Amino acid sequence: MEKIKSTTVVAIKHNGEVVIGADGQATMGNTVAKSTVNKIRKLQGGKIVTGFAGSTADAFTLLEKFEEKLGAFGNNMKRAAVELAKEWRMDRMLSRLEAMMIVADSQDILIISGTGDVIEPDMEIATIGSGSMYAQSAARAMKKFAPQLSAEEMVRESLGIAADVCIYTNHNLVVEKVVK
Repeated sequence: MEKIKSTTVVAIKHNGEVVIGADGQATMGNTVAKSTVNKIRKLQGGKIVTGFAGSTADAFTLLEKFEEKLGAFGNNMKRAAVELAKEWRMDRMLSRLEAMMIVADSQDILIISGTGDVIEPDMEIATIGSGSMYAQSAARAMKKFAPQLSAEEMVRESLGIAADVCIYTNHNLVVEKVVK
């Protein structure tokens, strides 16, 4: 049986706001399995927001582990992300998980991968999933040529452009603003 996979997630920090959003499509092979998946989760009352791409069950496992790390390290997002990445890479069961995460608070956006990477992206734009390069290109262009837009508008437009060109991304968006 093929795994259900989830696709495009974008986080942007712009003019003091951090917003993260995702499309709602989950695919199983070449088929849309569900078009209204919520790939965004608010933690700590919205002070930390996460988004995931990849296998849905794997992503939820990682989300639970990330929440454990947040608790263990006093809600220090960067420290929790590094500790999750270390465990994800070293633990035999976790190392088989197929997902990526973006985590964001009011100060930072991080991409966490199963290869042990914790990346603080350039231009305060993070994207993951099959439509990520389309969304990233659109977000970079908006930051450069349309700085009057809000972070939320940039996230929505980036995901919309990705959905227009990526068959694994749709227009059913969930967008959340990080609470300061």
